[in-house]
Amino acid sequence: MRTLLVDDHALLREGMRSLLEREDVVEVVGEAGSHDAALAEVNACRPDVVVVDLKLSAGTEYEGLRLIKDISQRHPEVAALVLTTFLDDDLVVRAVRAGARGYVVKDVDTTELVRAIQAVSTGGSAFDPRSAAVVLRTVSGEAETTETLSDREREVLRLLADGMSNKRIGETLYISESTVKFHIRNIIRKLGVSKRTDAVYIASKRGLI
Repeated sequence: MRTLLVDDHALLREGMRSLLEREDVVEVVGEAGSHDAALAEVNACRPDVVVVDLKLSAGTEYEGLRLIKDISQRHPEVAALVLTTFLDDDLVVRAVRAGARGYVVKDVDTTELVRAIQAVSTGGSAFDPRSAAVVLRTVSGEAETTETLSDREREVLRLLADGMSNKRIGETLYISESTVKFHIRNIIRKLGVSKRTDAVYIASKRGLI
């Protein structure tokens, strides 16, 4: 499995490379420490799997999420596997929505990491027990809420997707701006997200808009 390592700490990359190169099934074909460098390496090396840390020093707080999204959009044949110190429910969900096929923490042993790389390289997924529970809970929650959105909430969602402001939505639907805000709060709660942009994303993925 051709593997690219992306971490902003060179010493950690060297350590991972050293461990993985002892495994017959893994070939480390490149390394990168930033979003742009990683994309360049993907183009040059054509890996099967990119092992990504979420926090890259040259970018925003979790630049690894943007990298995963770009890889999934530009190179859908390449699997992204998160390897990070951050085990946070919101980050797990955001990584999966960005396109990650697996999420493991850095205290994983080499055998488990190799298994994760193998799993995502063949189209499967790889999550440690807590991350898997987060994904399952989120998917179950989304399924449960599919029918709970009212017709009015769906209308508001469609207008949100069009980029309308609360005021403009109110004018279009002949309701007050405070009522629009009320509907948006309900939508966000029912879809299990924290922002209106995430609500639009989830709704579009589920065919609600």
